[in-house]
Amino acid sequence: MGKYFKIGEISRMYHIGTDSLRYYEKLGILKPKRGENQYRLYRTEDIWRLNVIRELRELGFSMEQIGIYLKDHTIHTTRELLEDELHMIHEKQEKLRQLEKNVKERVRMLAECGRKEMGKVQMCRLPERRCHYIREGYRQDEEMDVLIKQLLNKNPESLYVIGSNRIGSVILKENARNNQCREYSGVFMIDEEGDTVIPGGDYLSLCYQGDCGQNYQFLPELLEYARKNGYRMASDVYEILWVDIHVSERVEEHMTELQFRIEKERPTVWEM
Repeated sequence: MGKYFKIGEISRMYHIGTDSLRYYEKLGILKPKRGENQYRLYRTEDIWRLNVIRELRELGFSMEQIGIYLKDHTIHTTRELLEDELHMIHEKQEKLRQLEKNVKERVRMLAECGRKEMGKVQMCRLPERRCHYIREGYRQDEEMDVLIKQLLNKNPESLYVIGSNRIGSVILKENARNNQCREYSGVFMIDEEGDTVIPGGDYLSLCYQGDCGQNYQFLPELLEYARKNGYRMASDVYEILWVDIHVSERVEEHMTELQFRIEKERPTVWEM
């Protein structure tokens, strides 16, 4: 008589709950014998089946697919299954490569935060940026959280909120000029597959740390700098969150960047 294992032994050996083992039996995938007192007794064949189940479940095969294979497996179906496994392994590898790329980029972005100069107006040339955009005004942070969740659904494979400077809000030019520095017209998330474009060009930019209420101090400074240096606003204001609650619960560590595109004011007739 061959070696038999009780359900508790199998559960400990494979770190599988007894409920799962009973479920596999209900599906007909496992067929343990019954011993004294109707105890389930598992054979070597059942252990092989458990190995197959675990391997295929880790790759994402459904219980229905596994059941079909185990009920009638041949050289032909085994080869087909192995080819399917290879395909799924390659898909997972590609997803892991993309995830690694994303995480590395987010680490780089957070490292860049430490090199940014706070409270100083900078002029920079930025490339065209594609983004997902929701044109819906809000005033409270709680309202923004709802809109961000909607943005994440635009491209769940590549969009994320932790360690990213991809999230931002838009302040209309008119609101900025009227000192309505925290009245937003929409939110965006930068993504190369986005259907909206933030134009490239020359931008004025200013970063600060702390509460976003400081918009009322720093946005007027940006506007005044533009006026004094002969520039006009050529876009709405983009408020980009480098560090927010998703990265740190400490408000003093939060980092915000205000930026808008500029063009040189045309000289008047008497200046020419």
